[in-house]
Formats: sequence, structure tokens, C-alpha cells
Amino acid sequence: MSVERTDVLVIGTGFGGAIPAYNLAAGGAKVIMLERGPELGASDFTQSLEIGGYTRIVDLITGTGVQVVAGNCVGGSSVVYFAASLRAPSFVFERRGSTGRRLWPGALTRQALDPWYDRVEATIPVAQQDWNDVPYPGGLFAAACSNAGHTCNPVPVAVDLDRCTNCNWMLNGCRFDAKRSMLLNYLPAARAYGAQVRPLHEVQCISPSLTPGYRYRVDYTVVNENDYRQTTGTGAIEAKIVVVAAGTMGTPVILRRSRLALGTMPGAVGKYFSPNGDRVSMAVMDEARIRDVLGLQRSPGTAYDAFPIGKPIGSMSYDYLDPARPEFERFGLQQIYFPAITNILPEDGTPGAPDWFGVDKKLLAKRWRSWLTLLALTEDDNEGSWGALPPTGNFLRIASSAVVSSLTYRPNANTLRGFAASDAALRSIVEKDGLGKHLDWTGGQPVLSAHPLASCRLGDDPATSALQADHQVRGLPGLFVTDGSAVPTSLTVNPSLTIAALAERASPGIARAARAMGLPVRDQVPPPGG
Repeated sequence: MSVERTDVLVIGTGFGGAIPAYNLAAGGAKVIMLERGPELGASDFTQSLEIGGYTRIVDLITGTGVQVVAGNCVGGSSVVYFAASLRAPSFVFERRGSTGRRLWPGALTRQALDPWYDRVEATIPVAQQDWNDVPYPGGLFAAACSNAGHTCNPVPVAVDLDRCTNCNWMLNGCRFDAKRSMLLNYLPAARAYGAQVRPLHEVQCISPSLTPGYRYRVDYTVVNENDYRQTTGTGAIEAKIVVVAAGTMGTPVILRRSRLALGTMPGAVGKYFSPNGDRVSMAVMDEARIRDVLGLQRSPGTAYDAFPIGKPIGSMSYDYLDPARPEFERFGLQQIYFPAITNILPEDGTPGAPDWFGVDKKLLAKRWRSWLTLLALTEDDNEGSWGALPPTGNFLRIASSAVVSSLTYRPNANTLRGFAASDAALRSIVEKDGLGKHLDWTGGQPVLSAHPLASCRLGDDPATSALQADHQVRGLPGLFVTDGSAVPTSLTVNPSLTIAALAERASPGIARAARAMGLPVRDQVPPPGG
């Protein structure tokens, strides 16, 4: 097998990969990026959930007690996320969890991260919706919050509001290039500086390089674009710097598989997983009460009846993000949209079994246009961990679209307290004055997360964190992790902006490490388009 060489190898092309790739390429390094999934553009994205379309760019990963949705394409999860772009509250950086010790590095505070948030918001860029931009479900949630004595605000989004058609198909990629994914900013900017992006390359292992002057060798397989279980080739690249940004569900598996070859790996790799405290629920709204209590009218005689219309995220209440509240009882409450998941997962809203299927469920489904999907972003306790490694890749593909992970997540009493508190808060908002009925997910269903975090987290304590404060893997110089797995705790908001800001913050340090390896790489470069 021939071995290729480069200055910097970046594994992954989402927020955590595209951002350091741009900064290092613009700084003068030769950069190669490997991406497990395919490369698609606006014309390739479908407005359908058919197998072979949606499942081509998204993995629904099933573990024990948890299901995770993650992007699988060039641009990573930025292609399929809902674009809510929020800074984490200051108290998040002081979190202790059940350890009783600060979980974030002492040098990392909200104030310290703010300049990097600024840079990302200007680059993507992020737009602040006003109430004229918020779609009907977001407006309904805001009106219900106000009726219950709570504030609610339009959510800032990484969306070109003038181009957005409110088609509500963001989860499939944006056909109109209105959603500002990495495809529209950092990735083309990195390519403009010579960075190469190679789709359908699945990394298997990292080992020491045998070539003097190079530090690591990365072995990969090339996967078949029509069936990711099939391979069409293999290869290896040696690099002086390796940045792992394969996503929270991929990075810990790659690193753990590399332990034997590298001779060391922090014990915290693959532990302390967080689903970002995601707690999804639903309400079925009463059109007559919406009209009579809230005075809403979408059109003459129609109070709401608009579940599928608009952007997936419109409004959010920050009232429970109060630093004076006890840890695990602080959470954000958000209107969100899941077109298919809500058809099957909520209880039917009537007493007695069955609560997941049957006549009552069919009657509930008949009222789908009056549904309101809700997301609480709570403080969990990082209870997840990985078990046995799959033979190859990041997880076991039992079919091209069916993925199984050895990740186990069982919420403990702290996390369950947060779930219960957020459920109660949403119930009090939705059911006040008979506006609707709040429905839990059916009992026994796994935690559902689109925001996996923390499986290779930053920290000051080697016992509980895999990475140093500069994102370098402990004991392995020149090996960095910059994706969501580096985020130490759940954030109580959508995590994309924080992942991006942390990747920006890490980039100058990675450039300095490259210089220490003899590469003439600048650590200060203007942002894309700057």
C-alpha cells in the first residue's frame, strides 16, 4: 500500500473539522480532510424521508437507552441541523455535575469564549429572527408562554432569512442554500487555500508514523457510495498534525481503536457521553381554545392548524436558565419540528393501555396539524459510555440505513430530576386555560438526541477528561479533537455555535503545534471572507 503525506490531516468536515481546516490552510499548511459520507449540494437534497435519500446523509444510531441523529456527509451535521445558533449561558462553564468539581477547564469561561463566538457569528453568519420571521408554531409557543406568565424570544439562526422559503425541510439539507452550513463558508474558504476534501473515506485507526519528521499515520477505507457497508479500497496518510473531528459518535471509537497502536490513550475516551440533556415531547393543541384564549388567527376561521409550516425552530423561553436555580433544574424550552418522529413516539393522551398504538393513537394522528413539538435542553450528568468496539468503522451497520452503537446511556437521578422539572414547566405552559394537552414520549422509549457531546471532553482533571484545555489528547502531542465530543457538559441550548467557537479557539494552538513540527504556519488568519 502506498502511503501519502501531508502537513495536517483533518478527520471530519462538520463544524469541528471545517473550521480548523480553514484556519490551518489559510495559515499556510497543506491540509487534507477525510469525510466518511458523500458530498452533496443544494440540487441533491430531497424533500422526502425516503430510504436512500434522507438516510444517505443522516445516521440514526441506536444504542442502549439512547438514539442519536448525526450527519453523514461533507459538511457533517451542519448540513442537517436546524440552525439554531445560541451562546451557552455563563453558568454552564461553571458546572460541576455529580463530581463536585468544575468540569470545564479553568481557562474556559463564557467571557473567554465570547470573542470566538463573535468570529463564528460573523463568518457563518447568524441572523436574529424577529417576530415577522418566526413561523406559526414558534408564534403559538410564544403566545402560550406569555399566557402562562413566561417570556419567549425569537431564536437566532444560521439562515439567510431573505432566501428561506419556510419549507421546513432543513433536516434533509437546504435545497435553496438558505441554511448556512459549512458548505457555504468554511469549507469553500478552506478549499480556496488548497485544502483537499475527500468524501467516502472512513478512518479506521491512527498509529505512529514510520517516516522521519511525521508523527501519525491514519489508515482508512473507501466506502461504496450506494452501500456504506461495502468498501472499494484502502489507503493511508502520514501527517505531522492530526485533527480528529469525526463527531461525538465517531471520534471516541477511532481513538479507542488506536490505543494499542499508539501505546497510550486517556481512560476518559469514550466515557462521560452527554445527549445535551435533550428531552423531546409534544402537545396537541385545541384550536378553539387557541382562538378564544390567545386570540390567534392564521386565516379567517383558522387559529393555528400549522404544525408543518415554517422553520424547524422559531422561539425559545429562557426563563428557566436562571443561575440561581439548582444545577439539573436549569433548562431552555424550545419549539421544534420533527416531521416523522412525532407521528409514532408520543403517548396517545388517553388513560389505559395501549398508549403507543391503536384507535386512540389514530384519532390523535388525525389532529396532526394542531400538534406542537417541544424540546427541553436540560443539564444531564454525562452518564453515557461505549462498550465493545465494532470490527470496522464507527458503529455496526446492519443495513445501509440501520446503525447500531455500543453506546449505553441510562439517566441517573440528577438527569431524571431535570427531565421531570422541564416536563412540568412545559405542561404548565401548554395546559394553562385548556390550550392543549402535553404528551410525554411513550414509556420505555430511549432518550432521543440530535446533540451528542462530551465523549472525549476537555478538562483540567486527567481522570475525567481526555483532552487538555488546548484540545490536545493527553499524552499524544500533535493529536487534537475539535468536534462535539470535546464539549465537557450539556449546554442548555443547541450546541452548534459552541462547538464552532471552541474549534475557532483551538485553531491558533494547533497552528503553533504545527510550527513546533517545523511547518511555517501562521496562527493568526482573517476569518473567511474577512
